[in-house]
Amino acid sequence: MRKPWGDIPPPDPHVWNTLGYRGVEQADGRCVIEWDAPPEYCFHAQSGPIVHGGMVAALLDTAMGGACWTLVEDDEDFLTADLRAEFHRSARPGTLRAEGHVVQRNRRVVFCAAELFQDGELIASARCTQIVRRESSA
Repeated sequence: MRKPWGDIPPPDPHVWNTLGYRGVEQADGRCVIEWDAPPEYCFHAQSGPIVHGGMVAALLDTAMGGACWTLVEDDEDFLTADLRAEFHRSARPGTLRAEGHVVQRNRRVVFCAAELFQDGELIASARCTQIVRRESSA
């Protein structure tokens, strides 16, 4: 099994470090990450600051990628081919928790899903298709 992403911090610059994601769990087709969303990544509405939807989608995509990572071989990598996000409620500044999991792994395709929670409430959900690529021998 591959080492979880959080075992070795990625080199800077890296989106994981820039945004301050925290790995909570990563194994067996599952990945949980958290992010403390600051007001700087929000737009301001009359109801208060709302986390930009692109930031929400990025967090969901990262959780699904982390889940996929646990099931690919050392000589494989993957790319997100399709990403669909549904926003159920507004995300606000504070801790966001993304829980991603693999729905189905085939030889060349991995289907994943994720849910995003804030204060125990479902905020958004997503599904993606990952294309598995095998390293070619030179």
